[in-house]
Amino acid sequence: MARRTSFLLRTDPRILEALRRWADDDLRSMNGQIEFLLRKALRDAGRLKETDKDQSGSDSTQE
Repeated sequence: MARRTSFLLRTDPRILEALRRWADDDLRSMNGQIEFLLRKALRDAGRLKETDKDQSGSDSTQE
């Protein structure tokens, strides 16, 4: 099982609120939504190998 790392993210309050609404619509936590979006952006940019989809063993993305 992969270890998760915490980090501080500073963002505009409007972005945070829009992200919170989107996470609620997708039935995800804020943290889960941010991870989902980052993983998708990395995969789309070719910066994430398919074997790196989810280090915990399950790919929980909803597209």
